[in-house]
Amino acid sequence: MDGSVSRINEGKKSKVPDEYDIVIIGSGPGGYVGGIRASQLGLKTCVIEKDEPGGVCLNTGCIPTKSLLHQAEIFMSRVELEDMGVDVDIKYFDYQRVFRKSRKAVETLSKGVEYLLKKNNVSFIRGEAALVSKNEVSINDGRIVKGENILIAAGSRPGEIPGFEFDEKYVLSSTGILSLKELPEKLLIIGAGAVGCEFACIMNAFGVETYLVEMEEHILPAEDYETAEVVEKSFRRKKVTVMTKTRPVSMNKNSGKISVTLEKTGSAYEVIEVDKILVAAGRIPNIERIGLENAGITTEHGFIPVGDYYMTKIKGVYAAGDVTGPPFLAHLASKEAEIAVEYMAGRKTEPAVDPDAIPSGIYTAPQIGSFGVTEKKAKEIGVPYKKVVFPYRGIGKAVSVGKTEGIAKVIFDPETKEILGAHIAGENATELIHEILLAKTSGLSPADIASMIHAHPTLSELVPEVMRAVYGRSIHF
Repeated sequence: MDGSVSRINEGKKSKVPDEYDIVIIGSGPGGYVGGIRASQLGLKTCVIEKDEPGGVCLNTGCIPTKSLLHQAEIFMSRVELEDMGVDVDIKYFDYQRVFRKSRKAVETLSKGVEYLLKKNNVSFIRGEAALVSKNEVSINDGRIVKGENILIAAGSRPGEIPGFEFDEKYVLSSTGILSLKELPEKLLIIGAGAVGCEFACIMNAFGVETYLVEMEEHILPAEDYETAEVVEKSFRRKKVTVMTKTRPVSMNKNSGKISVTLEKTGSAYEVIEVDKILVAAGRIPNIERIGLENAGITTEHGFIPVGDYYMTKIKGVYAAGDVTGPPFLAHLASKEAEIAVEYMAGRKTEPAVDPDAIPSGIYTAPQIGSFGVTEKKAKEIGVPYKKVVFPYRGIGKAVSVGKTEGIAKVIFDPETKEILGAHIAGENATELIHEILLAKTSGLSPADIASMIHAHPTLSELVPEVMRAVYGRSIHF
């Protein structure tokens, strides 16, 4: 045992290491899913977590955000009631109740994760973990656990921008804004990726004057430009001030307000005054304090490099999820962890997730669901392609429920008609995208989907219609 472990155990009763087939650092979507699957495969498993079960996604990310988005949607539905002649009085609206409901969802699901781990005989250890060697992990209470295999699934945290460091009072991270119990009058959001746009949607719905700043040419720069344009137009119609090709330069706090200087490409500086700033500009992996060097692991570009089956360069040490780099998606972390533990258990499995088969969901109103190449990416890598676009307004159900804002777009090989990517912006887009993804991963052609009967009237009729368009025979547009 080396000196670092001796220091950890100094003054404490020496303990024989607990031994497992696999030790997992982190209980987020990668850690707890990997832990449960490992135990199902007969591996003696433990999961170590310094915070609450479920990781960032469940506690301070996906789940509370989606709760807020759902409640924002309900709040906005009052407009439709007013169209029916119903007078809705919102003077007693209390955002604290919205906050409490989001935390209730978190509490329920976090307890659920802990229950699932227990049900599946996964040892759950609370504490801060650090590698001691490629087979040993120390916990900050002095214990040492030993694993034949180790899976690092420690997740990530919000990244800062120089000059706009988090104080969680004026300058908020995504964690900080989820903790708000009172709404600001004016909010500036720096970064119009998925997180920034979802909070723009939430805050705007609840009446906050919202400014959304993005350095790239359009919001949601990782998404296909035509679907991003649908969301941007919707934001502008709802009075969100969208400023693309704009960067924050500096800020000045004064009497409870923040003056922010912005620079727009090719234009003069602009100063706006707000109550709070949300910085939503990327994420940083939680790898600084987990002892990578003790196991001989070096990082690349700030992340843990992995090969097939998500094994690091050190045999027996694996990594999954945000610590390995973007895209930062909970479902991707879960799948990566499953592949890793199945390989550890001797199961035959694919060596890695196909990057073109990873679905992405953005839960704005309207939503975006996508996978595969965008037009921009296809051009960059020189892949021959064609595209078809079908509008929501061509679908009877969309018209009948007043949800005509949106498009479905498919990018395909001109010769084989193979689906290369699909991008949907509109009502229930995050659900609809999976039928097309299933077709792609099953080797089906657009014709196979187009020929399948879809119930009428449903939003899912959008899928066969856009697939018919691949052959130039759409019926309803």
